Amino acid sequence: MRMSDRRLLCYITDRSAFAPVEPTRRRRLLEKIVEAARAGVDYIQLREKDLSARDLESLAAEAVRVIAQLRTENRDLRTVLLINSRTDVALAVDAGGVHLRSNDLSPQAVRTVWATCGADAFVRPPSPQGPLIAVSCHSPAEVTRAAAHAVNFAVFAPVFEKKDAPSAHPTGLTLLQEACHASIPVLALGGVTLANAQSCFDAGASGIAAIRLFQENDIASVVTGLRNLT
Repeated sequence: MRMSDRRLLCYITDRSAFAPVEPTRRRRLLEKIVEAARAGVDYIQLREKDLSARDLESLAAEAVRVIAQLRTENRDLRTVLLINSRTDVALAVDAGGVHLRSNDLSPQAVRTVWATCGADAFVRPPSPQGPLIAVSCHSPAEVTRAAAHAVNFAVFAPVFEKKDAPSAHPTGLTLLQEACHASIPVLALGGVTLANAQSCFDAGASGIAAIRLFQENDIASVVTGLRNLT
């Protein structure tokens, strides 16, 4: 496999699965973020939707700090932290970008906010690269629209199932294959396992996004398993 063909991997966080006590949840989530970054996961989507803006910012700042510390130890580390939906929080903590819901701000609006706030010395210096933007998509048409907005990648779901909405109808591999005709990388999400990931790659997916696959297993083993698939 050429380096340009390397599978893209995105760990989506869910601290609620760790413990009933918030301090323990936070500690274990940060430990998992460190594990994911060390294992070479490309993206970590901080998706803690129940948190207030203040608590999300605090958690995100700590995640940015631990990833930055790992980068001082390993200059080859390329993990990017994405904040779910909250462009303001991503800017405040100097995250790498945002993951947008299908009904969220437009990617262009995010870029505008990013550029405008970059002029505010109290927020952050302007970034020549701009934010990395990912978008949740549930149909090939949504992926095509995301590609037209030049986002970095789309997450297509649910391919097989959706944990927090078991009644949701899976899109299946046929629609995934259609979505992957777009001009941007498409990551498959929803019930993906090491056993069925190959079928997603065969359908054209550029990578895998997952909560349980990473969070409930040894991430290094999962990363190796996924990247060894043909």
